Amino acid sequence: MTDDADQQGSAEDLLIARYFRPLARDPGAFALTDDAAVLSPPAGCDLVLKADAIIGGVHFLPDDPPEAIAKKALRVNLSDLAAKGAWPLGFLLSLALAKEVGDDWLASFARGLKDDAEHYACPLFGGDTVRTPGPVMVSIAAFGAVPHGAMIRRSGARPGDLVVVTGTIGDAVLGLRLRRDPDEAARLGLDPSKRDHLIARYRLPQPRNAVAAVMRRYASAAMDVSDGLAGDFAKLCRTSQVDGVIEAARMPLSHAAQAALAAEPALLAHLLSGGDDYEIVATVSADHIDALIAEARAVGVRVTEIGRIEAGAGRAQFLDAEGRTLVFARQSFSHFD
Repeated sequence: MTDDADQQGSAEDLLIARYFRPLARDPGAFALTDDAAVLSPPAGCDLVLKADAIIGGVHFLPDDPPEAIAKKALRVNLSDLAAKGAWPLGFLLSLALAKEVGDDWLASFARGLKDDAEHYACPLFGGDTVRTPGPVMVSIAAFGAVPHGAMIRRSGARPGDLVVVTGTIGDAVLGLRLRRDPDEAARLGLDPSKRDHLIARYRLPQPRNAVAAVMRRYASAAMDVSDGLAGDFAKLCRTSQVDGVIEAARMPLSHAAQAALAAEPALLAHLLSGGDDYEIVATVSADHIDALIAEARAVGVRVTEIGRIEAGAGRAQFLDAEGRTLVFARQSFSHFD
């Protein structure tokens, strides 16, 4: 450590000042010079709290660009806020750095985080940095706001509701397959543009914050699709104590996923259960379905009706094009299977 560094603080203090203080623009963050921060929710609003971590070798690959890793870490949390109908207020960052992580990696990581913090109006309020002998881990706790009592819960689905999902399903799990096995694209007959689309969807989620207010107006229940639609929708049905029926033939798929499925039809179950979609699955009354779809389209988010809610005790059923029940070897991604 140089004399200059001794005068300015520890190596960790210098790291925080160099890379992360520029992200802490809210006055309540005190420029990251204190042990804690202050966050005041807007008048008449509830705070919505969410924390998610991503780990090297599990949620991203070691050679993924640091800028993309930073953006993914923030966006997976923003996706949950969107599904709750919340708008972002800020976040805390805990960063466990492997010994080999150097200045170039940190500069790229901080640049990506800064870009998204500004784009989504979600400033940094503080956090922690540590060294780890294991892979890099990025943990973010995000804070959002909704009008008092207006957060969309998993428990609100009712018989007669329709089921909708934003965006497209299955791209990210295909992107991961392509990252792990570069020859997979040729086997599935994917041209470079389709391959690149799928990899980008794995690396960089597209949280549906633009549609949060629309969901808040019309959705009776909602959650973000992070561990696979099959498993996540089953959680919603169990919490709401209703049965749900999804028609897989109505599932919104990108052109790239359609091409992969045409080459290998058995991939369907994988697309529905693989995870990392970061879309929103929601239920809405039949009276409001047209308004929800139209208003979502007006803010640039595609919403597709894919099923219905029936009376029951929490069972989720997925039907193929012939009306047969799909059987999943595993409904969703789990860290503990």
